[in-house]
Formats: sequence, structure tokens, C-alpha cells
Amino acid sequence: MNFSERLGKLAPYPFVEISRIIAAKRAAGADVVTFGIGDPDIPTPQPIIDRLLSASQDPPNHRYPETDGLPEVRRAIAHWYENRFGVTLDPDTEVLPLIGAKEGIGHAAFCFLDPGDIALVPDPAYPVYGVGTMFAGAESYVMPLYESNGWLPELDAIPTDVARAAKLMWLNYPNNPTSAVATQEDFASAIAFCRENDIALLHDAAYSEVGYDGYRPGSFLQVDGSKDMGLEFHSLSKTYNMTGWRIGMAVGNADMIKALFQIKANLDSGIPQAIQEMAMEALTGPQDCVDDNVAIYQRRRDRVLSALKVLGLSAEVPKASLYVWARVPEGYSSAELAARLLKETDIVVTPGSSYGTYGEGYIRLSLTTPDEQVEKGCQRLEAWSIPTKEG
Repeated sequence: MNFSERLGKLAPYPFVEISRIIAAKRAAGADVVTFGIGDPDIPTPQPIIDRLLSASQDPPNHRYPETDGLPEVRRAIAHWYENRFGVTLDPDTEVLPLIGAKEGIGHAAFCFLDPGDIALVPDPAYPVYGVGTMFAGAESYVMPLYESNGWLPELDAIPTDVARAAKLMWLNYPNNPTSAVATQEDFASAIAFCRENDIALLHDAAYSEVGYDGYRPGSFLQVDGSKDMGLEFHSLSKTYNMTGWRIGMAVGNADMIKALFQIKANLDSGIPQAIQEMAMEALTGPQDCVDDNVAIYQRRRDRVLSALKVLGLSAEVPKASLYVWARVPEGYSSAELAARLLKETDIVVTPGSSYGTYGEGYIRLSLTTPDEQVEKGCQRLEAWSIPTKEG
């Protein structure tokens, strides 16, 4: 049996491999502490669950949903964007519910890219930006992100011929995996660059509701002109602890929303309506749960940073996101240090190389682990000494 060439180009998805390793270690009796996957351990708030239980009893919700979602959920998304960012959206033309942001991000490439086209993709980055580009038969032009530049793309370094040929650009702030943030001026520079070169600008804002020490990340749609060529992808997963329910949204340019809808209408059947009702409850109900989540993550962030300091690893204090991005010691690759931690301490971290070439030299630690596990892992880090490499 022959499989497609694109299947042969796929590297193992890093989090599938991490889950496999954790399962194997635990099956062998190891007491594994995982800082690997950004999957909130905090339960979905009870009022949201109650809405699901009620909605599941409604017979119309047992049938196929519409691809563009219930009008009420689109209005709830627009209402949330207005309250949170002061961004006005037409719920009928500028909002599209998604089966999680990952689904929309993966499908977006098919809206803008034909075989041989170019997408501007950051590195390190969430792998789906590049994978979606490859599925569309297009090529990724890597925009390196460097610590020295605040993990922002150096737009001036993109060759003129590449910029003129590129069809889309991906951005992601607050950033996964680096936890970097972008200012409105940073977004304005990217918008100007994309307008000058006729590039669709796609921004992944999944972590905008996890900001620390009073910091509130913004939306790139707050910048004048952003809707001329831009979409923003968002998710209820991290904001309301709803990773398992699979619901997110794309918002922005009406023509781009229509294009994504056309792709989705041919490939999926929309979000189950009972889950859409959960989203309405989350987006329009009390928001105390968001602040409660952030307080928990900030406490964990500080504990992890303290343990890394004892271990001798340097890390910037994240202003946002669910991750700590730490530099590995001289002489180690990110994969080597991750392997040592797993073997010698039963701690799982994600090597930066999982996010691209320019993630090498770092490891990512997720804060979505229960407090007692965070404390156990930190104590192990503080008791461990990084072995000196020979040669």
C-alpha cells in the first residue's frame, strides 16, 4: 500500500510522543511529573457544565449543527470581543466558530495557499502553522525569533522577493512556546508590512487571557487597519479550561471569514450545539473564573522559576501564557537535557527543538500541572544537579 508524500513529510507530533513516553514510564511504575503539555488541569467552571447538561436534553441539539454555528454563539463571541478589547465585530460576517482554534489554524492554509506559494512562519512556533502550510502544498519561509529581539520577527530581514511572493504570515502573541508578548506598535508594524506586500495576516491569540502581575494582553484587531487583511484565532480552551470540549473562533476580515467557512463547510459539520451553548455561558457569564485561573498559574510560575534558579537555569519571567521558557546549560542540546530530566528525575519537559530550529537551546515547562505535582517536580529540580558533560 502506498501513502501520500505529505504523510512522509510529517514528523511525529511532539505532544503525541510526550503522551506516549509518560504512559510508558507510568506503566513501568515511575512517578512521573509532567511539565510537558499545555492542557489545563483546572476543571471547566460548574455553570458552564450545567449549561451543557441542560442543553444535552434539548432534542434539536442532537442533530447536525451548522458549520457557521448558532447565531447566538456568534453574537456571544462578538459581545465578548467588544467587552474585552473594545473591538466591534459583525456576528454574521466577521465571526466564525471553530472546533477548537487548532482546527481553524490547520484549515486556514487552504484559503490562501496553492502549491508552490510561500507562507511566512515564525520559528520557534506552534507546529500547526507549518504543518498546515505543507498540507496545502506550499512552502514555509522561516522568520527566526531570537531572545535578543524579544522573540519578535525581524520583518526587515525578510528578503524583498520573498515578501512580494508571500501569501500569508502567522503571528502568535502571547507566544507559544516562548511566552513573549507583543505591543500594539509591534502589531502595527506587522500590519503595515502585510499591507505593503499584500499578505494575509493571521494571528493566534489563544493565550490572551493568561496575563500576570496585572498585565492584560491585547488583540491585534485593536490596531487600525487590522481587519483590512487580518484574522485572529482564539479559543475557549485556555480561558475557561475547555480543551476537551473543542471550541474556538476566528474573527476579522469578512472575506477571509467567508473563505474559511467555505473550506470548513466541505470538511466538517460544525460544533455540537450543546457545546456551543457552553460557549455562550462562558463568554457572557461571570468572568471571575478567568482571574482565579491566572492567580493559580502565577503562583505556579513563581514556584517553577524559583526551582530553575536553584538548578542553575536562566529564564525570563513570563508576562503571559502558560509556559516558562528556560535556556539549557552550555554543552547540552534541548533534547539531551529533556532526556536527562526524564531518565534521572522522572520529570517531563518539552525540548525547544520540538518547535523548530530556533527553539534549540531551550526547554518549555507548562504550568498546567496540579499544585502538588508542581511542588513535587520543583523539589526534584532543586535536589538534582545537571551532570557535567565530558569533552
